[in-house]
Amino acid sequence: MSIRLGFSIPINVFGPGLCIAHRGTIVVNKGARVGENCRIHACTNIGSGRDNIFLAPKIGNGVYIGPGAKIFGSVEIADNIAIGANSVVNRSFYERGISIAGVPAKKISNKGSDGMVIAATKTVSVPVSQETIERAGVAE
Repeated sequence: MSIRLGFSIPINVFGPGLCIAHRGTIVVNKGARVGENCRIHACTNIGSGRDNIFLAPKIGNGVYIGPGAKIFGSVEIADNIAIGANSVVNRSFYERGISIAGVPAKKISNKGSDGMVIAATKTVSVPVSQETIERAGVAE
């Protein structure tokens, strides 16, 4: 599947709840670590060099990685950060819940990734009417 879709994502790099927004090239260093409930777009690169695990980023939970973003080096990205399209991240950002963008990336706002990421690992209880259950043919 990775060849068909253009992904190079090693095993056990991403936490649960990964959302890949579109097909296209996504290249990730095997030493990178990305938290849960992250959203990543096409044409992104996480890490330097194919096997250099010492230059691999550590990315927190709930991070939004925009199309074309590049994250290089042994940098750390805090939770709930939004990384803008075509940004180049070559230094660490420890402040949670901010937006970063640019070449090189810098803080551009205090609005983080809220509303941009789907928390796929959280269970949400939604009330369903009896009529909906009957139409779906679901037994009680």
